[in-house]
Amino acid sequence: MKKSSAENSSMTEEDRLKLAKKLDSDLDEFIQNLPRKKYEDGWREDEWEEEMAKHPFFMKEPPKPGDKLHPLMEGLQKLKYDPEENEPPELAISYKEDGNFNFKHKNYRLAIVAYTEGIKQKCGDAEIEATLYNNRAAAHYFLKNYRSSLRDCELALKVKPDYKKALNRAAYCCLEILQFNKAIEFCDKLLNVDKSDTEILQLRKKCLNLLKVKERDQRRKETAFKKDKQKEEKLINEILKRGYKLDGGKSGTIELSQLEPCFPELVNHRVYLDEGTNSLIWPVALVYPEYKVIDYIEEFSENHRIVDHLSVVFEQCPEWDQEKKYTLQNLSIYYEDSKGKVVKINPGSLLKDVLKQDRFLIKGGSPSLFIVVKDSEIEKQLLTQ
Repeated sequence: MKKSSAENSSMTEEDRLKLAKKLDSDLDEFIQNLPRKKYEDGWREDEWEEEMAKHPFFMKEPPKPGDKLHPLMEGLQKLKYDPEENEPPELAISYKEDGNFNFKHKNYRLAIVAYTEGIKQKCGDAEIEATLYNNRAAAHYFLKNYRSSLRDCELALKVKPDYKKALNRAAYCCLEILQFNKAIEFCDKLLNVDKSDTEILQLRKKCLNLLKVKERDQRRKETAFKKDKQKEEKLINEILKRGYKLDGGKSGTIELSQLEPCFPELVNHRVYLDEGTNSLIWPVALVYPEYKVIDYIEEFSENHRIVDHLSVVFEQCPEWDQEKKYTLQNLSIYYEDSKGKVVKINPGSLLKDVLKQDRFLIKGGSPSLFIVVKDSEIEKQLLTQ
């Protein structure tokens, strides 16, 4: 020991510097002789920002559904959500926290997904389960899914009957979906706890007023429905009384569907009874076979003569009548019976006299009359067909 100590003490400063230099040189030589291998696990220079954004320690936004996760993120998620590593209450809390995070950032749909996963854990803790249902109800409410929100409020109240937040939101959901009676019930439950709750008192008053308006409107609607029903029954009775026959009906009975006009142009002009004159007002189609053209008379009283309406129709020459041969004095009028044969009628006849004829059949809710030029080729064809 004494000898080694003597040797160390005899080394000069110059010797120490030479030794240090030699060691540095040996280390440099060792490093240079190491086998060269390209580092392949690092980030490329043109991608480092993108890669850093994916890293869980540096990312500024949470991954979106469908995004490829960073391995470290997958590991963290597995650590947080693996059922083998966590008990149901721990998993439920984790999902609740995720839902709260998304809710805070107004990602309500993602919040609903997270709360739903938490509910699926069936953790057995009434407080956690009620909170998950209530929070999911809140997310649905902000998405205006009021019925889904109400359902979740009711599920939360099954677990925790005195849950004030769930009662409050349930009342507002009922207001939105016009279930005013139910909204008042929820308000009453809240007022049993705190009778001085101004907000709930105002909500209850609003629902009570809206309920009265709804009941009034419902009474009016029922009264109007009864009146319409009576009018329809009277209309059918008047048609049967006159002996008019409709296509597709049984003898002595008429369905409302038989009175609906089949022509699109007349769809809003169904036959009706004029209370003042006790006359049936029909929609009538005037068919011109020669040109395949149809005129529509929306309101043709059964007490009007056919010629009176034709005089208005042909007051001016129609555009399609290039030869100007369709004049009031030069027309023949026919209808088609149930067997497909045409029957000629007098233009001076009242509409009701034509409709009463045994062979006349009202088809598609609209009486149809065929108009042709007298002694024309088309009239001959019509008669032979």
